[in-house]
Amino acid sequence: MNRKKSQKADGISVTYGDYFYAIRSFLEKDEFKSITSAISQQLNQNIKPEEIKEIRIYLEKHGEFYHPARIETYINRSRILFVLNVAISNTGKNYIKKEFEILNKLNNEFSFSFIPKVYSQGKIGIKNKDFEISMFLGEWFEGFNEFHISQNKHKQDKTDSSIKIVVWDHEKGNFFLSPDETLELYSRVAMILTCYYNAETFEQIFPWHHAAGDFVIKLQNNNMELKLITVRQYASMFRHTSGTEKNNKDSTVYFMLEGMLVFFLNLSIRNRLDRLDGVGEIVWSDNIAVEGTLKGFLKGLSKISSKNLIPDALATDFINYISCFTKTDLLELCNSIVNTYNPMAPEISVIRQNLKNHVDILFSTIKNL
Repeated sequence: MNRKKSQKADGISVTYGDYFYAIRSFLEKDEFKSITSAISQQLNQNIKPEEIKEIRIYLEKHGEFYHPARIETYINRSRILFVLNVAISNTGKNYIKKEFEILNKLNNEFSFSFIPKVYSQGKIGIKNKDFEISMFLGEWFEGFNEFHISQNKHKQDKTDSSIKIVVWDHEKGNFFLSPDETLELYSRVAMILTCYYNAETFEQIFPWHHAAGDFVIKLQNNNMELKLITVRQYASMFRHTSGTEKNNKDSTVYFMLEGMLVFFLNLSIRNRLDRLDGVGEIVWSDNIAVEGTLKGFLKGLSKISSKNLIPDALATDFINYISCFTKTDLLELCNSIVNTYNPMAPEISVIRQNLKNHVDILFSTIKNL
């Protein structure tokens, strides 16, 4: 790596030397307080700075807003990993501060472990430059890999799909998911997002994108795990209902069901979008994603119900509620949802081209519950 090569952010040139200097300064600050505290939390024991034998820093990639580094620490013959998200541009700095707060909030409010824990944040000034870099230290998901829709160039027969999910495994080599694994992947995406949905306030994790690699996968001994590595925003889909409505039990349940329907339909659309191999044209997933999304959504409802985050009967009520909608009703609702998207977004034309067929399959899947 050329230490002199620079990254430009808002007209300011930042070299690799600046980048690694800032990270080292952040980790060394206050006698290694941030990294020592993070290790102590991971090991669930009090660690002193002198017990850390070595710290290695690796630049992972250059993202749109962040330039994440992998931090490897060595203590008592153990290797403990962290991610240090680094923001250089003004836009990135605004995002990184907000994301740290959101991740902290969600980890405090929910007992799930599908998003990274966060440990500390800060700013470091670049020497000889009137400029600061922002960063936060978080949990590293070891063994997890990015995945994307890719062309299946080796179709076995006519029933074999022309597109498949490819997992970018840099250690063992890239590989395609089987149909069953693909179904499970889409189900887990939906389940995770549903687990963090607040049915009373209509708060949700959104936006999120498969094209950006927001979700990562780990396959081991036929066991699949999925994690969501970034949360850009956590906000309500609607304005809050009035006090009168909230004090009316029937009205409250109705609004909760209505909100869940909008959340689910939006999820069913967004879960089908990706970029070919992560960087190419916008692509629409196979129909298997519809079944996976519905299964994952219902599993997510079951999980938040078991943790008393929604009334026990609400999941059953939702199935009865959505089953009352005609195919035309669902198509109108989906069109209304798509109308709220940015009209200049590159995925709009792909969505509109596939929306009717999507609703046809969704309607049939719901009827088969």
